[in-house]
Amino acid sequence: MLTAIVLIDSDAARIPEVAAAIAELPGVSEVYSVTGEVDLIAMVRVREHDDLADVIADKVSKIEGVIRTQTYIAFRTYSQHDLEQAFALGLED
Repeated sequence: MLTAIVLIDSDAARIPEVAAAIAELPGVSEVYSVTGEVDLIAMVRVREHDDLADVIADKVSKIEGVIRTQTYIAFRTYSQHDLEQAFALGLED
């Protein structure tokens, strides 16, 4: 499984509509409206590298109101949630 973090600049008047349209795309697991230099951050999870192009370049970038995207591909996942689950194994009373 490949995970990509996609930073999205959007037309300010269309942020909710853009976020909703992106969230509906297959491969997009979450879309966050954020403060800072970008308007939205989308988490994309796909099986194959080529699928990233299908989701990001062919779909996200073409949604009306999307101005620019910048994509970061994750190498490893470090999560407190995952660590808590691992330590909780076998600790049930």
